[in-house]
Amino acid sequence: MAAELNGPRLEPSIGQTKRLVVFLHGYGADGNDLIDIGRAWQSQLPDTAFVSPHAPRPCGQSPQGHEWFPLTFRNPDERWLGVNAAAPALQQFLDAELARRKLQPSALALVGFSQGTMMSLHAGLRRAAAPAAIVGYSGMLVLPNDGPPEAIASEITSRPPVLLIHGDQDELIPVQALLMGSQALAALEVPVEWHISPGVGHGIDQEGLRHGGEFLARRFGLRG
Repeated sequence: MAAELNGPRLEPSIGQTKRLVVFLHGYGADGNDLIDIGRAWQSQLPDTAFVSPHAPRPCGQSPQGHEWFPLTFRNPDERWLGVNAAAPALQQFLDAELARRKLQPSALALVGFSQGTMMSLHAGLRRAAAPAAIVGYSGMLVLPNDGPPEAIASEITSRPPVLLIHGDQDELIPVQALLMGSQALAALEVPVEWHISPGVGHGIDQEGLRHGGEFLARRFGLRG
């Protein structure tokens, strides 16, 4: 049985909830790490609720934090095994949050950072109905054995528009992951845009936040 997820929530600043943005944090953090982005985006995304669940596992290298899956770097395919193992709990959480708020699947957007981006892309492309959008910061598209995107083509059930954002000074997940991910998504016929933040390491700068908020607003039909 999939673990039950929970985490901090931010209700709409005005009106009833019409959209839901789910943040997925990185390795060793927790849901509190990203929820404040929702406050920064509230003016662009009115009638939007935000939730940032804690990953289901205590982090092996940072006991105060959480992980979607362990990273030992002893198994070259551990990211692929990890996203598949963590996906059922995440999908269950997304379904439950939409049902609780009486929202359609198209009212959902996923926003990930690092390991959370891996989960956002893995889960979002396998939803029964496509989310409105996926925004991935400082992450990567995980493929089995780092192989070609065609290896997962039969698993792709939805093709939401994707925005990938990455710092060009990222030493943990090099910026090449953005270029490889965008090419793989395009090969899978997933619409993808990208932005590289100059001088930024493994993090999110104000320009990246602006791009993410504007992308979601467009995809939710809130601006041209």
